[in-house]
This record gives sequence, structure tokens and C-alpha cells, in this order.
Amino acid sequence: MSPTRALRRRLLRGAAALAGAAAFALAATACSTSTASSNGTGNGSNYVGGTGEISTIAQGHRTAAPDLSGKTVDGAQLSLADYRGKVVVVNVWGSWCPPCRAEAPHLAEVARQTKSQGVEFVGINTRDLQTAQAKAFEKEFGIPFPSLYDPAGDLLLRFPKGSLNPQAIPSTLILDRQGKIAVRALKELSAGELHKALDPVVAEK
Repeated sequence: MSPTRALRRRLLRGAAALAGAAAFALAATACSTSTASSNGTGNGSNYVGGTGEISTIAQGHRTAAPDLSGKTVDGAQLSLADYRGKVVVVNVWGSWCPPCRAEAPHLAEVARQTKSQGVEFVGINTRDLQTAQAKAFEKEFGIPFPSLYDPAGDLLLRFPKGSLNPQAIPSTLILDRQGKIAVRALKELSAGELHKALDPVVAEK
């Protein structure tokens, strides 16, 4: 083997190793299995729980969520603006993410329980390169609500930097009837945790 060809092979092996390490780090960062939560003191950003993973924002201090719209996993058009006047739970998920799979039955359960109260659920499916995986996930867990298809994370980038944006997978936002972010959870949620965060927003006048 010529020295040039040997050098080329070593460079290719090194590049492959670096790519694999980067992919692993991305997956580890994006899909957290942490279950910690907090409702501690404010951190100067007008919301409670800055040191934990569930942040609750008081009325009067909330900011509007960006207008998220596009095609769903099933190919239909959907816009969050269509849900104005209702409380909306927005869940960011991927079929490849173990915590997303763990919380999916709880989301489906609470979605059915709160439908009659005017609560709507919307998913944002991300990093699934094919809709087939997302559709299989929805079928497996009996998901009763639509999900925007966002494989590259473009919709998530619409949240302004420094805002109460979904920073992990899974993430859940609860929007009040004015389309403002009332709660952010950067963790997998149980049905009880979701009700605890959601019910006060539903009860708001």
C-alpha cells in the first residue's frame, strides 16, 4: 500500500470516529432521562423554578409563544394560531427517545381527560428522518392529537434565544388561552405531574 493511500485511510478512520462521538454527544444531550423537578424561587426571569426542570410563569409575566405552523406527521396543515382561546399543551418528542416513549401513554391519557375542558394537545415530532417512525409511535401509544413534523428542528428555532423555549427532548409547554407560555417542563412527565402543571392554567379566568 502506498504511503499516500495509508494516510488517506487513517484520516478517514479518524473522521468517522469524530463523527460517531459527536452523534453520541448530541443524542445524550438531546434525550435526557432526568426526572428532577422544582418550583423554587424566581431567577430574575419572571418565572418560578429556575433551578429545576419545571418552570411556572405567573400571569402578567408571560410571553407569547411563536406562531408554529406547518405539516403534521399525517400531512395535514396545522397552526397553533387556530387554537387561540384554548389552553394548549405542546409536547416535543421523537420516536427514538426513551423518555418520550415512557411519557407518551400519560400524555394520551391526560389529553383524553381534558378534551372536554377545552384543552388541546399538539406534538412537535423532531429528528425522525421519516414520518413512518413517527406514525408507528403514534399508533403504538394511541396518541389522540396531531403532531407537527419538524425533522430538522426548524420550528424549535423560532423560539427567541433566551426565552422559555423547549431546550430538551422531551419538552412540554403549556400555553394559556392567550397563547402565552405558562409552564415549561424539561423532563418526562407522569400524568400526575402534567395535571399538577395543567389544571391551574385551565382554572384561570
